[in-house]
Amino acid sequence: MAACPACGAEVPADRTECPGCHLATQLFSAVVEAAGSAGSHDPAYLRTIADLLRSVDLDAPAEPAAAPLLRPTAGTRGLGTLELPKSEPTLRPEALAPLEGIPPLPPAVHGESLRRRAEEYLRMARRLGLDVPSLAARILAAETSGDERSLDGALREIFVHLASALSVAFEVEMARRNEIAQLLPTPSADVELDALRLALASGDLSGADRRLAHVRDELGRLEDIWATGRILIASCDLLAETIAELGGDPEPALGPMREGRRLLADGRRDLAERLLARGTVALWAVLEPRFFDELRRLRDRLLELRAGGANLGPALADLRAVSTELRRRNFVGTIVAYRSLREAVGPVPVADAVAPAAAEAAAERTSPPT
Repeated sequence: MAACPACGAEVPADRTECPGCHLATQLFSAVVEAAGSAGSHDPAYLRTIADLLRSVDLDAPAEPAAAPLLRPTAGTRGLGTLELPKSEPTLRPEALAPLEGIPPLPPAVHGESLRRRAEEYLRMARRLGLDVPSLAARILAAETSGDERSLDGALREIFVHLASALSVAFEVEMARRNEIAQLLPTPSADVELDALRLALASGDLSGADRRLAHVRDELGRLEDIWATGRILIASCDLLAETIAELGGDPEPALGPMREGRRLLADGRRDLAERLLARGTVALWAVLEPRFFDELRRLRDRLLELRAGGANLGPALADLRAVSTELRRRNFVGTIVAYRSLREAVGPVPVADAVAPAAAEAAAERTSPPT
């Protein structure tokens, strides 16, 4: 049996994909080559980019080899083994109810209760960052003179400002929750958001303010958990998008990313992040041949521009950045630098980019069986 280079699972010879992370077996050797390992020779793509850079920029200095992106664990082959626990997919929480209508004004109070409400509303306005100096001055003047009617009128006005600010804050936190819920369950935040909505609906601004603080704390905690995973997923998405742009199919390499997302949703953060990182390597293995075909086309265009006397300074800086990021095994940084290079040189027509691959596929379909 072979070991999957993404998750380390044993894969029978007759399987077409890893049973653990669903990486296509046809990519195993390419993923190992793309990741490299301690003490091994540089992957082929590093030698290729060095040749491309020298062919355009004859003064380019040699760059030291970088440490590999992933290091194998002791006693394992390839990229090391991940023990992926079996579990059912996480159920997504149902959508939360939106705000409806305008919060009702609170019942009228008098005496000490009215003064306590004034102090509470002013403190709340400061916490929410509301700038209401004229209302604050009116409240102070009414309290000093003992004019409860004027004080009640000022409080009703500031109530509208507070309710509006809390409603906006509810929508902001709801959007944060919806984004996080794509990856992680949010039960505690959901309870607080529901309570915040109900408090606003009943005109309980003090209760809404307390719930808002709880929601922000809980969502902040969840964001800390999923921040790295979100970056890794975005990295995988960028690589998959670039594969498609260059006429390829990222599907055989998407299994590790999908499994990593599932593990992240199940709260297995460390395993998820490691698998998502290896998912970027798997996607790079699919992208690499098309990527270097694209770089060769851009290199040829640079040579044409240099022959015409054009200033290649910015484009050469981008090409050097591509080389630097590749030596760091930073595949996302490589794509970002490549896109800047493509912008400087001018995009290659899609037909030119996909024609060789299409011709090759057509030849395979028409070739007689051996």
